[in-house]
Amino acid sequence: MALGAGGVVAAAGTGGGLPRGAEPVTLDPAAFTTRITNPWWPMRPGTRWVSRSTEPDGTRQRIVVTVTRDTVLTAAGVRARVVRDTAREDGRLVEDTRDLYAQHRDGTLWYLGERTAEYRDGRVVSTEGSWEAGVDGAQAGVIMPAHPRPGQRYRQEWLAGHAEDEASTLAVGQQAETPAGHFRDVVMTREVSPLEPDALEFKLYARGVGPVLAVEVSGGAAREELVRVRRGR
Repeated sequence: MALGAGGVVAAAGTGGGLPRGAEPVTLDPAAFTTRITNPWWPMRPGTRWVSRSTEPDGTRQRIVVTVTRDTVLTAAGVRARVVRDTAREDGRLVEDTRDLYAQHRDGTLWYLGERTAEYRDGRVVSTEGSWEAGVDGAQAGVIMPAHPRPGQRYRQEWLAGHAEDEASTLAVGQQAETPAGHFRDVVMTREVSPLEPDALEFKLYARGVGPVLAVEVSGGAAREELVRVRRGR
């Protein structure tokens, strides 16, 4: 084992403290904060992103992501910020998720779990994909490195057979345009999962804003784009 930057113990070979696959990490709670200032996804409480997701058949979802003022102590011992993510079709709730994030003192944004529920006709029909670091072998992952650079690879989540998303940094200094505006200084990532080998998605994060665009290029063809953002105070 090798000591990652400032309190993250990670399996040797992860590089810069970024975990991969099922590699175990031991997180030092004192090295984390719920005050999330990573420039690629700053999470001031009260901030709200509204996006629309469009499928090729015309199906649309309204996605609302809100940084709450709530925090929870995870089973991994790290206190995390709760971020609510909802999806609606024709005004009907189809998914409601509470994501758990914390920032390491080096600026890396870590993902510590999600509590998700899918709805049909107002009733919960599935909670598949829910996980929490420290429960049933689940391991925390990284959503955005402190200093993104092409070639970085890291897991975003790990619960064997349920949550195994992986990401890599493809490019920095890019541009993107959505209904919310034209963005410069954008980081582009590539996301895959061994659980869905045909799926491939590209995501773009704008400095000072967060995620602005996500495009499925395999295993689906949805496009999710930022419509507006309201920053918290």
